[in-house]
Amino acid sequence: MTAPLQIDATTLLTPGDPAPSFIQRSVANPRYSFDSAAGRYLVLCFFGSAADGHAQAALKAAYERADIFNDDQACFFGVTIDPEDEAIGRVKNRLPGYRHFWDMDLLISRLYGVAAKDRSPGSGPAAMARQWVVIDPTMRVLAAIPFRPDRGDLGEVMALLDSLPPPDRYAGIDVMAPILFLPRVFEPELCRHLIGLYEAQGGEESGFMREIGGKTMGITDPGFKRRKDYNIEDRDLISALQARFLRRVVPEIAKVHQFKVTRMERYIVSCYAAEDGGHFSAHRDNTTKGTAHRRFAVSVNLNDDFEGGEVNFPEYGPRSFKAPPGGAVVFSCSLLHKVSKVTKGRRFAFLPFLYDDAAARLRQENARYIGETGSNYRASDQTSAEQSA
Repeated sequence: MTAPLQIDATTLLTPGDPAPSFIQRSVANPRYSFDSAAGRYLVLCFFGSAADGHAQAALKAAYERADIFNDDQACFFGVTIDPEDEAIGRVKNRLPGYRHFWDMDLLISRLYGVAAKDRSPGSGPAAMARQWVVIDPTMRVLAAIPFRPDRGDLGEVMALLDSLPPPDRYAGIDVMAPILFLPRVFEPELCRHLIGLYEAQGGEESGFMREIGGKTMGITDPGFKRRKDYNIEDRDLISALQARFLRRVVPEIAKVHQFKVTRMERYIVSCYAAEDGGHFSAHRDNTTKGTAHRRFAVSVNLNDDFEGGEVNFPEYGPRSFKAPPGGAVVFSCSLLHKVSKVTKGRRFAFLPFLYDDAAARLRQENARYIGETGSNYRASDQTSAEQSA
């Protein structure tokens, strides 16, 4: 049995603190983005090494509660810093519900305060003050429960999980996603015109951005996203679209968020088609250097004769949103969101990003991080403030 590590209590997370986001190597994914699992209760178990008796008891207690750890109510994430756990396969994922991180470099352990910041990797399980961290669906800490010599922590964690309301009632009430829902952004004639452009020209398969080797790269994965886009190049049409945003979207963002939009990125007509299984899995829109400048995303529906294809914000419950034709859903690019699979018909949408002059400077600075298959913008291609929203 290892002795508990003594560290400054001020570094440990407490209830109400935001749970730090991270990307770390896991059993099945070399770059698992932890906050992509938001929208249910998350339990991080910093057990250190599965060779330890207390760690084995913790894993057993968790594995016996598949009724909780089912990826709907909660997810379990074990965190090991022992290379032997990986080398000889002492821990494995059990889906649904159970996953493990290889934290040999102490990235997660330091973020969560269970390893001292000056502790070097490879110093063994004693480098970790072992504990459980229970996190709510919006990525805020509910409880941090240390391992105890009598193993009383096992019962305390399970009792806490048993007492929690369903994830969509985690706050004790139904919580509305912090979005703007704006009807009448585009008039019916403009919606029909944009759909007509797509139908006449067709669309190309749309990928998504990932940080790979320090570069923002565009990749495609039909299991994660399936959508086709048509790029609008008509300058007069672009100006007309900008004018509607200036009149009908920008003032609402200023009123609600006290943010002055001056820039608009991306002029596309997108199509999520039932025949393609059109969808977009849970993601955030500003997680790479090449997309860090994005402040607000806007989803303007151009039609409503489809089923599925609704926008959902998993951190705020199962409710999804389907704006009427010409109506928009506006939200922060930092919010986790997904588009459900279109099951009938085709959903057409206009999907720009909005930002300001300060973010434009960030975009300029980060242009050097765009890979060959990255975003199709370069800093020199930025729309000027006078021409944009």
